[in-house]
Amino acid sequence: ADKEKIQQVLTNLLVNSIKYGNDNGTTEVSVENLIKNKVIVRVTDNGEGIPAVHIPRLFERFYRVDQSGSRREGGSGLGLAIVKHVIEAHGEKIYVESAVEVGSEFSFTLEK
Repeated sequence: ADKEKIQQVLTNLLVNSIKYGNDNGTTEVSVENLIKNKVIVRVTDNGEGIPAVHIPRLFERFYRVDQSGSRREGGSGLGLAIVKHVIEAHGEKIYVESAVEVGSEFSFTLEK
């Protein structure tokens, strides 16, 4: 795997988790063996969560859950698109599970 690109993926996921998390919330990163030659990396938080209607479009370029156009908290809408591109360029997959007022988990597979 391209170490710098995977580091960028983790950075983007961690920054999002902290940015959209609760003031006293938590963000956890875990790496688990999945099958013989693969691991799954998870970034989990107890933040505001993402409404289900937004999940299918989360990884689109320039798509933002907050459609107000305010850049106060939001970014350009490129971070998750970059994450998906990098993971897919490695022949892997990225997943997201989220519940409003519960939190989110972004996970991706990676060859050992």
